[in-house]
Amino acid sequence: MDAGLGSEAAARAGARRRPFYAHLYFQVVMGFLLGAVVGWMFPGAAGELKLLADAFIKLIRMVLAPVIFGTVVVGIAQMGSLKEVGRVGVKALLYFEGVTTVALLLGLAVVNVIKPGAGFHADLGALSVKDVAAYTQPGAEQTVSGFLMNIIPTSIGEMFVTGNMLQVIFFSVLFGFAATRLGKRGRPLIEVIEAALGALFGVVELIMKLAPVAAFGAMAFTVGKFHGSSLWAYGKLMVCLYITSGVFVFGVLGAVAWLNGISMWKFLGYIWDEILITFATASTEAVLPRMMEKMEAMGCEKAVVGLVLPAGYTFNADGGCIYMTMGALFLAQATGTHLSWMDQIVVLAVCLFTSKGSAGVAGAAFVALAATLSSMSKIPVASLVLLVGVDRFLNEARAVTNLIGNGIATVTVARWEGALDVGRARGVLEGRRDKTTEDTEDTESTTGLETGMGEVGDARV
Repeated sequence: MDAGLGSEAAARAGARRRPFYAHLYFQVVMGFLLGAVVGWMFPGAAGELKLLADAFIKLIRMVLAPVIFGTVVVGIAQMGSLKEVGRVGVKALLYFEGVTTVALLLGLAVVNVIKPGAGFHADLGALSVKDVAAYTQPGAEQTVSGFLMNIIPTSIGEMFVTGNMLQVIFFSVLFGFAATRLGKRGRPLIEVIEAALGALFGVVELIMKLAPVAAFGAMAFTVGKFHGSSLWAYGKLMVCLYITSGVFVFGVLGAVAWLNGISMWKFLGYIWDEILITFATASTEAVLPRMMEKMEAMGCEKAVVGLVLPAGYTFNADGGCIYMTMGALFLAQATGTHLSWMDQIVVLAVCLFTSKGSAGVAGAAFVALAATLSSMSKIPVASLVLLVGVDRFLNEARAVTNLIGNGIATVTVARWEGALDVGRARGVLEGRRDKTTEDTEDTESTTGLETGMGEVGDARV
């Protein structure tokens, strides 16, 4: 026992002696700043650097579908019954619907008070829907029946090739339940999947070393492309979205975290690396495997994490919901389109569906906004052109909000299920590693989760 405590103390001391430049968050920040400088000084050449960020996201997507499949299947096998899976799923969906509705209402309220689009006076005659056809076409295809049918993959192979998260979750639930029904005969299969999942997390750990390079490329491209005064015209909208997202995170999600017995500030410090990577790449997919590791490490049961976190990426886009109502009314104001309160309620109701109906589509929030405008006759669809150029900057805020929202959603559903060790969560968020955490690390070492545990000891609180 004393030897164990001594080795743990030595490990903590080693972590404290770790040079600041060796931490991922520092490397990502430096990549971010260097990218901004290069983009500002060499805007022409910076456009080519986007491939660094694109390559990083493709590498993550390469392993994303099998990681989700393995996590969900192993989680269901640990639950052992479809009834328990269904209970967790229903609680998660109820939470998702409630919180995203609050996000939509908050965006609606702020844009009505601030009116960022007033005085824009966009020339409707100069706008063409052809400029946003790539977004409006998939958005228009999102009907209720189409959305439901899209949940079922045409084939297992296609599901993994396209990486449609909702289809992967659907098949994983069926496969996990079927494997559980096999009883002892199915246990070797679960062990093989669990071992493969450990190897996949190892691959993710290797890919994450490229995160600073991806941050450099993404920022260089963004600053290089939008370098100049054209951004100032959209400054008011950007400020509105960022402030509203902050109010939602610290007000709404902060209250939810407090009710679950954890500090929002400490939780943000715990996932700070993931926040920086998400902000730099404008993609939450890039950090999904790491978020799974960290949610389990802070005391959420693996089975709950495996079901709630991936599902949240489809059904719980809090930042996307704020953006949708705010974007729709911004375009109405910019084009001089009058919307009555009843019209705005219709916008809200449509957004409740379209915010979920764009699952698996690249640039989901923008496509969902296109679907919302396409299903109404009030706001000109062609006005979407006004947001295309600035969407990259708006996407950063909504992606980070989505990430934080799904982390808190996982904690909440785990607490409802009695599957959250609150004492351990508080200890991890405060940087402590007690014997409970140490024992859990030993148990999880067979799944490869130890690759993420080093970050837990270094969590900033």
